[in-house]
Amino acid sequence: MTQPPRPRIQRRSVHGVLLLDKPIGLSSNDALQKAKRLFRAEKAGHTGTLDPLASGLLPLCFGAATKFSQVSLDADKAYTAVLRLGQRTVGGDREGEVIEERPVAVTSEQLAAVCAAFVGPIDQIPPMHSALKKDGKALYEYARAGIEVEREARRVTIHAIDMLGWDDMQFELTIAVRCSKGTYIRTLAEDIGERLGCGAHLASLRRTETGALTLAGAITLDALALLDEPARDALLHPPDCLLNDRPLLRLAEAEAARFLSGLRRRVNEPDHDMVRVYGPEPAAFLGSAHVTAGELIADRLLSPIEVQALISAPRFAAEQRPAPQGEQEAWDGPVLLPNTLEKTS
Repeated sequence: MTQPPRPRIQRRSVHGVLLLDKPIGLSSNDALQKAKRLFRAEKAGHTGTLDPLASGLLPLCFGAATKFSQVSLDADKAYTAVLRLGQRTVGGDREGEVIEERPVAVTSEQLAAVCAAFVGPIDQIPPMHSALKKDGKALYEYARAGIEVEREARRVTIHAIDMLGWDDMQFELTIAVRCSKGTYIRTLAEDIGERLGCGAHLASLRRTETGALTLAGAITLDALALLDEPARDALLHPPDCLLNDRPLLRLAEAEAARFLSGLRRRVNEPDHDMVRVYGPEPAAFLGSAHVTAGELIADRLLSPIEVQALISAPRFAAEQRPAPQGEQEAWDGPVLLPNTLEKTS
């Protein structure tokens, strides 16, 4: 029997960032599309792929926030990972067939020493089961066809590895990893196993942080589906939460209008690779910029309509941004502030 056509969704303008707790078994794009339908959003994007086998933090951007998704893509990440020692698998995770088993004879001290040896800049060879492309084709497509291609090592940085637990009955090591973008935790798991001499694969993975964003306040798709639209909208964080670890620069009304039109502004400030720029109103986020040789140069700008939407949204206007010391009703020049915002929760 032919299924009736799905009712057409009446899309709407939605601006903000949803902190989604992605479940295991769902691709990042599938999770994005489900959330996009629930919000009836016209435009949406995610900020970095999480494999279907992984769960955890997946910031989703709607509307104006999509302009700043690259900031989150480039940010450091944090994960909780469980490594199964003594077994190597196809693909380096629990879903792959076991291709080698070795005895496990390690102490907690040895585990800690090996984990510490991987902290700092390291070179990783990307796994075949990854989305990186070779000659226009994703590596996982070669892997599915049984073809292994040469891959160049990539330099990444492991900022910290903390041991959270060691189950010497199940041979499972639980670690917390903070790392730079582009780090493959399954490759790290395999490399740790090889250094220990017993081999290993990634048994589970959960992302806990991306940049300044954390799992605190994140919501699952199932919980999101139970809410009505106003309650869902109340969960959205303002687009500038993706930049809340960057210095803040606030402009007077006339200067803000010129900046929003793309004009460079003279500032008495040192160079900065990225600042977040606001108009006089607390929620008037205008976009991102950089400061070079005393000039404020726009990078990504919101449209006037998007700025007005943020100012008008009660949930965003209520989130007061830091104000300059001794702020007056208006001021002539820009004022650069150090970051004083707390992490978004």
